[in-house]
Amino acid sequence: MARDGCENSSVGIQVQLRRANTVFRFVALGYPLLLGAFAFDSLLRPAWAAVLVVVLLGWTWLATEWYRRRGYEPKALYADLAVTVGAVAASSWVLERAGGEVPVSVGPWMAGAVLAWAAAWGRRSGAVAGAVVAAAGMVFRGGVHSSTVNEAVLVVLTGFAAGHLVRLGVVAEQRMREAAERNAAARERERLARDIHDSVLQVLALVQRRGAEIGGEAAELGRLAGRQEEALRALIRSASYRRPLDGQRDLRELVGRHEGPDCTVAAPATPVLLPAETARQFAAAVASAVDNVREHCPASTRVWLLVEDEGDAVQVSVRDDGPGFAPERLAAAAADGRLGVAQSIRGRIRELGGSAEIVSAPGEGTEVEMRVPRVEADSGGAGGDARRGR
Repeated sequence: MARDGCENSSVGIQVQLRRANTVFRFVALGYPLLLGAFAFDSLLRPAWAAVLVVVLLGWTWLATEWYRRRGYEPKALYADLAVTVGAVAASSWVLERAGGEVPVSVGPWMAGAVLAWAAAWGRRSGAVAGAVVAAAGMVFRGGVHSSTVNEAVLVVLTGFAAGHLVRLGVVAEQRMREAAERNAAARERERLARDIHDSVLQVLALVQRRGAEIGGEAAELGRLAGRQEEALRALIRSASYRRPLDGQRDLRELVGRHEGPDCTVAAPATPVLLPAETARQFAAAVASAVDNVREHCPASTRVWLLVEDEGDAVQVSVRDDGPGFAPERLAAAAADGRLGVAQSIRGRIRELGGSAEIVSAPGEGTEVEMRVPRVEADSGGAGGDARRGR
C-alpha cells in the first residue's frame, strides 16, 4: 500500500486530524439518523435500522478510543475500513425502502475511515480507501447510479485531499522545527564564540607574544599557540560553524584552516560542498597528514594542500618538501602498532568509500593523495547524506 512518506509523519498534525475526525464521525452519524427518521414509515425493517445506528455509534466510539490510545495502528485502520464496508453493505438491506427505491445511505459517516487512512498514510492511501468504500456502495446499493456515483466522487476526493493536506502539514512542521533548531544552535554558537574570544583566544595570543619575547623553546610554543589561535578564529568565522544544521559543509573552509607561513592551500573559487559528516571525516584525514609533516619533518618543511572538485568526487593532495622516507617504512610502522597513517588517514578515507595513496622516497618529500566519491543517499552518516543543490 502506498503511504506517501506519511507513516513517520509528525505526531502534532496527526493528533489534530484525529481529533477533528472524531468530531466529524459523531456529527456525521446524524445523517443516517435524521434521514432514517424522515423515511421511517417507508423502511421495510425499521427495528434493524435502529440496531444499525446503535452499532455505528458503538464502533465510532471504539475506533476513536483505539486511535486515541494506540495511534493509527495498521490493524485498527484495516478494521475500521472493514467495518465501514460492512456498514455500507448492511445498509442496503437494513435501510431498504418500500417500492424498490434506493436504500437510505449511511452518508458522510463512511468517510471517517477514509480520513483516518489519509491521516495515517497519505493521499494515495486515502484515495484507495475511498475507492474501496465507493465500490462497496455501488455493489450493495443498486449498482452505478447518480447516488452511488456522487458518493464515490466525494469519498475518493476526500481521501486524496485530506492526505495531501497531511503531507503539506508534515512538511510545514518539519521546516518549522528545523528552523527553530537552527536558530537555537546559531544563538548557542554565537554565545560560545564570544566566550572563546574573551578567554581562549586571548590566552593563545598571550602565549604567542610571551613565547616570542622569551625565545628558545618558548618561542616554538608561542608559534604553535599562534597557529592554533589563527585556526580557532577561522573556525568561529566560518559558515560551517555558523550554519551547523544545513547538512552541507564547504571542504575549502575546513582544509583552509591549515593555511599559514609554512602551508599553502589551493582550492576552487566555488564552494566544495560535501555532506557534513563526510566533510568532517575528510578534513580530519587531511589534518592527520599535515600533523605527520609537522611531527616527523624539520621545522622548515613546507606543505602544499590542493583541493580539487571533480564533480562526482573530491580529491585533496598533501605534499611536502621534507626528507621523505622509504616506502617499506609504512608497512613496518603498521607491524609495530603505529597506526597513525593506517587508521587516521587510510582508515577514514576507506570508510568514506574513497582511496588514499602515499608516495614518498628518501630526499624527495612525501605526497598523500586522498579521493572521496560523492554518494547520493538519504541516510545520514559518513558519506551517507544526500548532497543537495547539484
